[in-house]
Amino acid sequence: MIDVSTRMILCVATAFGSMHDLTLFWQSGVQIHPESALIGDAGHQGIRRHHGHSVTPHKATKKAPLTPEQRQQNRELASTRRRVEHVIRCLKIFRVLKNIYHHRRWRFSLRVNLIAALCNRTVVNVA
Repeated sequence: MIDVSTRMILCVATAFGSMHDLTLFWQSGVQIHPESALIGDAGHQGIRRHHGHSVTPHKATKKAPLTPEQRQQNRELASTRRRVEHVIRCLKIFRVLKNIYHHRRWRFSLRVNLIAALCNRTVVNVA
């Protein structure tokens, strides 16, 4: 979870093996204030049912293509999410997160949190 305005990493959740983004979000147990706004990518499509102030991109189907208004909303959302993607890129600079993890599994969460702290530190020093 990343704060868009400050580009700070607020929390990190990890899981063993492959897991859907939304499943990981629910299993992490993160408590979010009902009035806070969430911006998610296409992997978080079902979050709106549980959190009213969430925004995800519109999806097109063969029977229902996107309207021009929906396309514009997707562009605006993408420009906001760009800041989040830059922070994720900062995390993936570290090889341990970029490649397959071959070390002890119980240390992976610790390493991810330490890398997130390093990325937060670089954000503070740049600003």
